Amino acid sequence: MNSAEHQDQAAASCERVLSGMRPTGALHLGHYHGALKNWAQLQRDHDCLFFVADWHALTTHYDSPEIISAHTHDMVVDWLAAGVDPQQSTLFVQSRVPEHAELFLLLGMGTPLAWLERVPTYKEQISNLKDKDLLTYGFLGYPLLQAADILIYQARWVPVGADQVPHIEMSREIARRFNTLYGKDAGIEAAARAAAERLPEDSRGQLASLRRAADQEGRVEQRDAARALVAASKLSRSDRQALLAQIDGGRRSILREPEALLTPESRLPGLDGRKMSKSYGNSIAIREERGSVEQKIRRMPTDPARVRRSDPGNPERCPVWQFHLAYSDAACREWVQRGCTSAGIGCLECKQPVIDSVLREQQPMLERAQPYVDQPALVRDILDAGCQRAQQAARETMREVREAMGLRAPS
Repeated sequence: MNSAEHQDQAAASCERVLSGMRPTGALHLGHYHGALKNWAQLQRDHDCLFFVADWHALTTHYDSPEIISAHTHDMVVDWLAAGVDPQQSTLFVQSRVPEHAELFLLLGMGTPLAWLERVPTYKEQISNLKDKDLLTYGFLGYPLLQAADILIYQARWVPVGADQVPHIEMSREIARRFNTLYGKDAGIEAAARAAAERLPEDSRGQLASLRRAADQEGRVEQRDAARALVAASKLSRSDRQALLAQIDGGRRSILREPEALLTPESRLPGLDGRKMSKSYGNSIAIREERGSVEQKIRRMPTDPARVRRSDPGNPERCPVWQFHLAYSDAACREWVQRGCTSAGIGCLECKQPVIDSVLREQQPMLERAQPYVDQPALVRDILDAGCQRAQQAARETMREVREAMGLRAPS
C-alpha cells in the first residue's frame, strides 16, 4: 500500500462502523427494524464493514457446523434485500479473514481471566441454554474474539442495543490494556513536537490550546476535539500517531478504542407480543410469502376482553396495536383507538391496515433479493470482494500489532 492509500485508509477509519451477525439463516422483520434498517442508513455517511460472525456461531453450535454455510447465504441475501449495498459497504465472512484469530490469540496473552468471567451474559447464557455444554474455552473467550473483530479494523463506531454496551466497554478496556503494555515509546514527545511543527500555524496553536485545556484545566472533553483536529489534518500517518499518542499520555495508540453507537430499540414485537424470534414461532420473515404474511397477521391474538364482535376492547392489551405503533400513521391509530374501544370495528378490520403496511414494506425487499435468489453466485462474488477488502485492512493492523509486540511477520 502506498502512502496516499495509507492516509486514505486512516482517514476512512476515523468514521468506520463495524457490525456483525451470527449466521442464523433467513432473518425476520425484527432484525430489519432492530439492525438492518440502521445499517442501510449508516452506510450513506460512514465506511461500513458488516460481517458474518461464523466463528461466533461455533461458540454455541460447535456440534452442528454443517448448517453455517447455508445460513450464511440466506442471511446475506436478507441483508441485501434490506438495502445494505455492497457498493457502499464491505460485506465479508469472519472466518475468511484469519487475522481475526491471530489478534484474538495475541490479545488473550494479556487479558485478565476475571474480565471474561464477569461478562453479564456468560453465566446468564450458561443458565438459560441448559441443553448445551457451554463450559468451553471458546464460549468463555467469545467477548475477546468480539473485541478482536472490532479492534482489527480500527473502527470508531459499533452500532449496538443498550444491552450490548458492556461488550463495547470491554473492547475499550482490552484496547487500552494492549496500548499500555505495548505502546511505550520514549521518543514520543520528540516525535510529537516535530509533527506539530508540520501543522499549519493556526492548527498548531489550536492544538496547543486544546491540550492545555485538557491537561492543565481538567477539561478532559477537549481531548476529543484535539483528536478530531489531528485526524482531520493532512499529516502523514506516523505524524498523526505521534500527536495522538501525546494527547493520550505518551503512548502510541496501536489499537483504537471503539465507541458504542446506540441503535433505536426495535418497535416491532413478535406476533404474540413477545420479542420477535424464530424460536418462539412468532416471527415474519423479511422475504416471507404474501399469503403466509396475511394468514399470520389475521391469526394474531387480540385483546382477550373482546370475546364477541360487539365487546369493546383496549388496544393497549392487544399485540396488534404494537404493530400499528410501528407501521400506522396518526390518523389510522386514532381510527383503531376509537373503533376498538367502542366496538365500532372488528379485529379483522383492525388488522387489515397492518397487513397492507407489512406487505408494502416487504415489496422492495423482495425485488432487491430476487437477482440473488436467481443467481446465488452473485452473493459469493460480493463476499469474495468484501473478504479481500477486509483482509487488506486487517493485515495493516496486524503489521502494527506484531511490530509493537516484537514479533516477525509471517513470510
